[in-house]
Amino acid sequence: MSDADDVLDCLIIGAGPGGLTAATYLVRYHRRILVVDAGKSRARWIPTSHNCPGFPRGVAGTTLLAQQREQAVGYGATIEDGCIAQLRRDGDAFEAVAADGRRWRATYVILATGIVDVMPPLDDLENAIASGAVRLCPVCDGYEASDCRVAVYGPVDSTISHALFLRTFSDDVTVVASNEEPASDDCLEQARRAGIPVHPMPAKLAFDDGKSVVRFADGKDEAFDTLYPTLGSTPNNDLAVQLDLELDDCGEIVVGEDQQTSVDGIYAVGDVVSALNQIAVAVGHAAIAATKIHNRLPRNWRERPELQGPSAQDLPSPPGTVAAATPKAVRD
Repeated sequence: MSDADDVLDCLIIGAGPGGLTAATYLVRYHRRILVVDAGKSRARWIPTSHNCPGFPRGVAGTTLLAQQREQAVGYGATIEDGCIAQLRRDGDAFEAVAADGRRWRATYVILATGIVDVMPPLDDLENAIASGAVRLCPVCDGYEASDCRVAVYGPVDSTISHALFLRTFSDDVTVVASNEEPASDDCLEQARRAGIPVHPMPAKLAFDDGKSVVRFADGKDEAFDTLYPTLGSTPNNDLAVQLDLELDDCGEIVVGEDQQTSVDGIYAVGDVVSALNQIAVAVGHAAIAATKIHNRLPRNWRERPELQGPSAQDLPSPPGTVAAATPKAVRD
């Protein structure tokens, strides 16, 4: 569907865990929605998530996304591939324009555009991530690094803070600087008290024999079971900037308790929001935003046929419900 005169109840931009959850909620509220997805969810990098609720044996990020997509589509959601290049207010609605020229109008919009991690300059990075030699989220998988030899790579002061967090999981944590800026005396003292060595910027990072290898300028190599890069991330906030939404110092979107942004009618969920970047958090954001939008939209009560106008939308009972399985005459 790409009709500028046809107004959706809600357009969801992004099909990561947050966007797909919002889609499932809204179609189950019998709302007319569309998801447009560029296919770059950060969750696709997850080899196995062990802290995602409901998966006692863990779940791969690609598997989670596929199952969430199947769930949303199964209830009637439409998901289209595409990249939204422009988003603006158009009268009582918002108009979104894809890079290929397709256009949609919607009463409400949910931004679930995520962030992009800044990756380390490490050879064979994808295989290193798949094997666990590089990990991207100590909150998600610090447990899996328990009692391993761990390196934390990034600007020294902020990286020492991450290393202190990882000391919960291992007594062998090392900071490796990503640049030549000196550390503050206070941070160095914190590292010293925690037994965390602080190494200078290396000459090279590599993935070798299942480990992350740090090579220094003097030729010395150190191998680590896991390396955590702490180089930051770039929020996908281009659309937020176009709408002049309020952003925090990191460029992430500031929202209220109902997930609405500083522009009425625009909601945001998941990692692009100024909050803890976790699948469970994104799913909670989505449930809140979708329910708020449903309650703000005009009531969509199930009407009797004799009370419906000639142009009323056909509303057959959804598959899997008692009403769908039982003829109306029997129920009456």
